[in-house]
Amino acid sequence: MDILEKKIKLSDIDTLSLFGYNDTHLKLIENKFHSSINVRGDVLTLRGEPSEVKIIEKVFDELRYILLKKGKLQSEDVMEVLGIVRDALPSANKNGIQNSANGVVLQGKKDGIRIKNQHQQDYVDKVAKNDIVFAIGPAGTGKTFLAVAMALAALRNNEVSRILLSRPAVEAGESLGFLPGDLNEKVVPYLRPLLDALGDMLTPEKLKSMSEKEIIEIVPLAYMRGRTLNNSFIILDEAQNATITQMKMFLTRLGRGSKAIITGDITQIDLPNKHDSGLVDVQRILHGIDGIDFIYFDKADVVRHRLVADIIDAYEKDSV
Repeated sequence: MDILEKKIKLSDIDTLSLFGYNDTHLKLIENKFHSSINVRGDVLTLRGEPSEVKIIEKVFDELRYILLKKGKLQSEDVMEVLGIVRDALPSANKNGIQNSANGVVLQGKKDGIRIKNQHQQDYVDKVAKNDIVFAIGPAGTGKTFLAVAMALAALRNNEVSRILLSRPAVEAGESLGFLPGDLNEKVVPYLRPLLDALGDMLTPEKLKSMSEKEIIEIVPLAYMRGRTLNNSFIILDEAQNATITQMKMFLTRLGRGSKAIITGDITQIDLPNKHDSGLVDVQRILHGIDGIDFIYFDKADVVRHRLVADIIDAYEKDSV
């Protein structure tokens, strides 16, 4: 795949007005495209596929024109320009969400992320209709992968302004201080499945750029206490290893304009006392609440190697 790097000098414009307070305009633009967008001083650097880089350059040209003409730039102006650009793109290049006609959840860096069975379609539908969805089932059913795809699609549609990834670090007893590196480096091993999914959908440059801007944030479950998460798409993975107290704490972080997907496998609880699992407990407590829904997968939904379903079946028979 050809990669083009384009540098744009912005010495003729007020970059604060162009990019918005706290880079709000810049983030709206970056969320729409696969290419990375970085700023150093008055130089804007675009890096991605040549055709997309040219489109982004046209977006900034139009926004500079609006700013010079009106003397100010608002988020509505940015959204309007992005909408015009999106309508002009070929359908294969539109970064839309949940195209039910062809089963595409997200247009990834290479191919579309597609729904593979009816349970996955139900999963996507429930996330679209509810603010909190619990996806429960065995490994290999696409729970985590689709959650990441739906989060990125919501981000590209500007339905949310950031993505937060979280997971309980049971193996470290939630005591990450003894591990080397900063907080991000400490928790990476526990969030590897989520990061692997992101790596399948974003280029390394794009993922690095979005992480540096905190559009995508890695948050250990133990560090979420006290936060209120507005306009966010939050994914809690391996939730069977969250305690009842941790699950309550996590769910009450949800703020305005946010969605949450909680994934887990209640047959793979690593807590010392399996009855302490918040994912088991929450099915009883939150059942029937409007805006919260559950989707259950089983071994028939496994979309990994064919042997995965056989392995799950063998373990189920052995446990009887």
